[in-house]
Amino acid sequence: MPDVRNGMEAGRAVTIRAIIVGSALLFSLPLFAQENRDVIVMKNGDRFTCEIKGLSAGVLSVKLSYVDGTIAVQWSQVAHLESNRLFLVQTESGAVYTGKVSTTGASDDPPIKIEIAEATGKVVEVAQRRIIKLSQTSEGFWHRFDGAVNTGFLYSKGNESVQYNLSSQVAYNRERWSSRVNFNSSFASNSGANLTTRNQTDVGTMRLLRWNNWFYAGSASFLQSSVQDISLQTTLGGGIGRYIKNTNRASIYVMGGLGWQNVGYGQNKVGQVTQNTAVGFVATDIKAFKFKKTNLDVSASIIPAISDSGRVHFNTNAVYYIKVIGDLSWNFSFYGSWDSQPPATLPKSDYGTSSGLSWTFGNR
Repeated sequence: MPDVRNGMEAGRAVTIRAIIVGSALLFSLPLFAQENRDVIVMKNGDRFTCEIKGLSAGVLSVKLSYVDGTIAVQWSQVAHLESNRLFLVQTESGAVYTGKVSTTGASDDPPIKIEIAEATGKVVEVAQRRIIKLSQTSEGFWHRFDGAVNTGFLYSKGNESVQYNLSSQVAYNRERWSSRVNFNSSFASNSGANLTTRNQTDVGTMRLLRWNNWFYAGSASFLQSSVQDISLQTTLGGGIGRYIKNTNRASIYVMGGLGWQNVGYGQNKVGQVTQNTAVGFVATDIKAFKFKKTNLDVSASIIPAISDSGRVHFNTNAVYYIKVIGDLSWNFSFYGSWDSQPPATLPKSDYGTSSGLSWTFGNR
């Protein structure tokens, strides 16, 4: 029976991974290129006629007619910009505008201003350093996605051990709301030990409030862990959050709220097959960027039980990226989940690390 059960778990894990990989590839299908009619001038005098794809993490992505793919330009080194396209523009303060963008002033007159022409014809000027995100609003549905796919693999002949990890992050951004899906899957096996699997999917959406940098959000998390004998842990929640920092170098937000958690354990745990709990939660998401070098993504949540006093769940995922070339990076990742009061005989934690190649798409 253990062999059958391990085989079923492995089959489910492979199926989930196949779905995620297929979705990630579908999201990133290239569409027809737009005309190169934008102009940017760098502080060193270089001038480019290009298509501005977007701005994220302090990097302006542009496409040149004579270059295959997009190139990354450091936003702080841009002296002049002209475009007739409509852009979604987000600032440090949380304000969001839609319109055409251009610069005023000279490169030796910091801060350079960005003119944002709204649909009403009103013009707003914002300091360049306070613009943290640009994205084309005229693009089709698929162009609004950005994200990353991370892989990791380890093999040792000595004990015939194999460890594999696959994760992905996909986000869809609109003017005042955004949605995301994060997925992490891993399995490990070696001679003389049972196959272990862990699969986690997090889905969330948020909408900006009228107050700068405040938002409300809803989330759903699904976890399977053979180490903790969790067949499925479902957590649903909603709450209010705020961006503590939101610049071209870092993005940090915290949120809190209430939710519900259902945990289904393996069939061998008689009397502990399913647990339903009212919970509170505090979650944070931290992103840090360094141009052409490194990125850091960390998400974590603390989930104290309300109807089961003293019990606390903690989940986290972290990925550190080192730029290799183009859209390829090398990643070091960590995942973990903890339960302060699991059923008797079950472990309190499941965690691990991996390293491998990452591929990013969109304005990421």
